Amino acid sequence: MNTFIIALFALIAGASAAAVREQEKFVPIVSQVQEVNPDGSFKSAYESADGTIQQSQGGLINAGQKDEAQVIEGSATWTSPEGIPIALKWIAGPNGVEFQGEHLPVGPPAPEIPLAIQRSLEWNAAHPEEDPKPKPL
Repeated sequence: MNTFIIALFALIAGASAAAVREQEKFVPIVSQVQEVNPDGSFKSAYESADGTIQQSQGGLINAGQKDEAQVIEGSATWTSPEGIPIALKWIAGPNGVEFQGEHLPVGPPAPEIPLAIQRSLEWNAAHPEEDPKPKPL
């Protein structure tokens, strides 16, 4: 459920970016779609007269299982106050939220895994039957 909230905030942030630019000007919605299904899945989209477009869809995966989770994906496009076209995509699910966009900063690459640790991981993957079980206290 936390990923749903995070994705919702991302949606609001995308829409707010366009709204800040046009604070004094009313921008009509030219098309809008809202679909909510009994199973909890949904689709939502709108386009405004200034060219801002937002769409998202989501639903439950692994319903009734231990790893049940809500997954939401979507995108938004708008023009920044500097006149730069912005395109943002996101996906939220059991592994958190991932955003993609040319305008987003990119962090440094992950460091390489040390050779000894990589060998240990490979050995563990090749010998799952030898995984020690914790002893009861």
